[in-house]
Amino acid sequence: MNDNIQNVLPPIVDESTHVLILGSMPSKLSLEKQQYYGNPRNHFWSIIGEILLEEVPDDYTKRMELLKKHHIGLWDTIQSCERQGSLDSNIRNIVPNDFKQLFIKYPNIRLLLFNGGKAYSVFKKYMGLQLLQKIDYAKMPSTSPIPGKNIKSFDEKVEEWRVMKRYL
Repeated sequence: MNDNIQNVLPPIVDESTHVLILGSMPSKLSLEKQQYYGNPRNHFWSIIGEILLEEVPDDYTKRMELLKKHHIGLWDTIQSCERQGSLDSNIRNIVPNDFKQLFIKYPNIRLLLFNGGKAYSVFKKYMGLQLLQKIDYAKMPSTSPIPGKNIKSFDEKVEEWRVMKRYL
């Protein structure tokens, strides 16, 4: 049985955001904790720490401050969906987030990084890449702890995610 899931995590973005990292839909654990990348096994925060050369605080509010200090924002491509468990492959009946309005409100976003293939495919299908006329984008290896087809080492992931440095 699929659960109807509403993404209740607001976008972490403001006028100073240059890099916007997009996931697909938060895991059940992240939604329960009300935190982006709330699963401690997810590599996201470790990758961010390596790239920014900063210690990532345990406190979630301080993590958000760290991202904002470096002009990094977070959001997801999916506003609501049906999903059993937390796997992206189980996502059905997608309602996407409204990126047209987000880009109008925050015109300083210069780079979108899609955290994994599902985030990229949802954006491409529902918004279209033509929406990104003045915004660079890249599909990144997923930071998820769940094994996938194209497993990369932590160091390989960090190297690919380093593309954001040019935009910070």
